Amino acid sequence: GYLSVEAFSKAFRKEFGTSPRAVRRRDSAADALSHVSVGGSGGVSSKIMYSPLEANQLRLADAALLVDVRDVERYQRGHIYGAVNVPEVFSLLSMTTAEGLKDMQARLYEQFADKGISPDKTIIFYEDNLASCYGASCRGYFQLSLFGHPNLGVLDGGLERWQREGYPLDDQPALSCRSVLPNLPLRRDELATVDDVVHALDHPDIKLLDNRDKEEWLGITSSPTEYYADDFLPRKGRIPGARWIEWRNFMENTDGSIRFKDADQIRALCAQAGLYPDDDIIVYCFKGARSSNTWLAMKLAGFKHVRNYYGSWNEWARNAALPAMSVRLLG
Repeated sequence: GYLSVEAFSKAFRKEFGTSPRAVRRRDSAADALSHVSVGGSGGVSSKIMYSPLEANQLRLADAALLVDVRDVERYQRGHIYGAVNVPEVFSLLSMTTAEGLKDMQARLYEQFADKGISPDKTIIFYEDNLASCYGASCRGYFQLSLFGHPNLGVLDGGLERWQREGYPLDDQPALSCRSVLPNLPLRRDELATVDDVVHALDHPDIKLLDNRDKEEWLGITSSPTEYYADDFLPRKGRIPGARWIEWRNFMENTDGSIRFKDADQIRALCAQAGLYPDDDIIVYCFKGARSSNTWLAMKLAGFKHVRNYYGSWNEWARNAALPAMSVRLLG
């Protein structure tokens, strides 16, 4: 599971002979933090979604680092003060074989460390809204959770809600000092690998959920055409036995902000597909971004055993030995 702050710091000291950099807060820190509850037992926060008010209070107290996962051009046009830009959170394509996971860990480690991400601050990911970049902010949350970071979050409503509530933007790149993260084994309890999905094919008690766009589910395109050509992958279709709920159905427009539906709505939506909070569920999409979005929505709604197949269709479709189904439309 997630490491406590103490466990993370202990692993850090064991590997590097020193403790993580202490957080230096301004005199107003106690005031700002008094309005935000982030600590859980052992210093691990159970909070995931942060409102602009909460994120700004933590930012002003130097207790949080915000991570902008949008592309460089959008980041340069305007971002939250002090936010670092890690577009690789969205762009990275990874496999879930042993070699693929090792490569993913090395590449993400480099990106996160280069932007100063460390365990002594709450890390809050954001995009324009929860649906604007195919769930990239949730993908960042999932990626860093694999490293065991104790305090992570997502900006609820994204940058659009931030601006709507009157908070300013900056157009100057944030300065960051490279950090050193403990190189611990990846957490595997909420990660599904290609081997896990193959295993699920013969075990109907493990339910597969495909949350891609309708055209991908039907096998019309191999990938989301906003970012990739429709024949980007060698095969189109879906994993046999998977159920389908399009990822956007887990969200709604609330007061002008794209946010997750409430827990009751999500449980009702999933029940229509035969998915229930105690089920063993693996969700997949194209590359683990939209599936991270749905994985997080279901987690917030009380689903206890949801795993994210991070390699998703990008990995599955490239292996001709793995089965695939497609639906041909008549007419």
